[in-house]
Amino acid sequence: MRLASYNVEWMNALFDDQGKLLADNELSARYQTSRAQQIAALGQVFTALDADGVMVIEAPDTSDRRSTVTALETFARTFSLRARKAVIGFPSATEQEIAFLYDPDTITARHDPQHSLGTPRFDRTYRVDVNEDGLAEPVNFSKPPLELSIQTATSSLRLIGVHAKSKAPHGRVSDKEFRRISIENRRKQLAECHWLRARAVDHLTARQSLVIMGDFNDGPGIDQYEKTFGRSGVEVVLGPATPAELHLTDPNAHMVLHPGLHPTSARFWLAPRKCYFEAMLDFIMVSPDLAATRPNWHIWHPFNDPEVTDTPGLSQAILTASDHFPVTLDL
Repeated sequence: MRLASYNVEWMNALFDDQGKLLADNELSARYQTSRAQQIAALGQVFTALDADGVMVIEAPDTSDRRSTVTALETFARTFSLRARKAVIGFPSATEQEIAFLYDPDTITARHDPQHSLGTPRFDRTYRVDVNEDGLAEPVNFSKPPLELSIQTATSSLRLIGVHAKSKAPHGRVSDKEFRRISIENRRKQLAECHWLRARAVDHLTARQSLVIMGDFNDGPGIDQYEKTFGRSGVEVVLGPATPAELHLTDPNAHMVLHPGLHPTSARFWLAPRKCYFEAMLDFIMVSPDLAATRPNWHIWHPFNDPEVTDTPGLSQAILTASDHFPVTLDL
């Protein structure tokens, strides 16, 4: 089974209110890219992935006028994808949803939000002491994680899709405001990750197979404000200081946690420097039982991955489609 996590930059802008694709020459929300160009590139990338299930981050909006499911299933039909059925959980207020597009011939997926005595559903409020000052503060997800129950012909697992709080300030701000907003955003992102970790512990304690995947908007050492709180949100969710049976595994995260060569999954334009920079933001974390099967993690990097560069047109399609690269897990 192949699972993919893919943040598609402002996918919502590619559809009208009826969920039809806007394959025209108008600009998409992707810089200097037409809607037709981005749609064609996405079709090529999704076809190449050939996944049983894709966790789509920044999926099209769900509201009283628009439907994520309609839009994604239209997209799948247009490109004859086998992952052609869509499911979402609690909608966000941001026009960027978390959705799962999957092959109904190989898996069954249903939204199955969980709650326990100490860990509420992701559409509610959680209290966590991020600063470790003895004061638990309330937190709400701006984009509630998508909790799925996955069934195959021979097995079952829990799947959680994540789009954690972005830490980057937006718009022109003073240096003082930049620091203040950055710290506030990191506190929010960390609080969300503590909530995710609490849910993960619930599943791991119950010996359930678990995959947590998506865009964490974070990684160890990604900015100087991490020192304020001591660790990254990715480390919080992985739980490296806990007993082995409560660990989550992602070899890409492990590489980032240690000195040396680091993988990357996203590419952004840094205007002040007039150049691109890359970061590792997209992770697929698995429970110990799944890690024991020795699955294969794969970042579809447009420059560094021979499987991509050896496929005509795929590198350019990945660059045109989004500012993130797909990440897959073969179980």
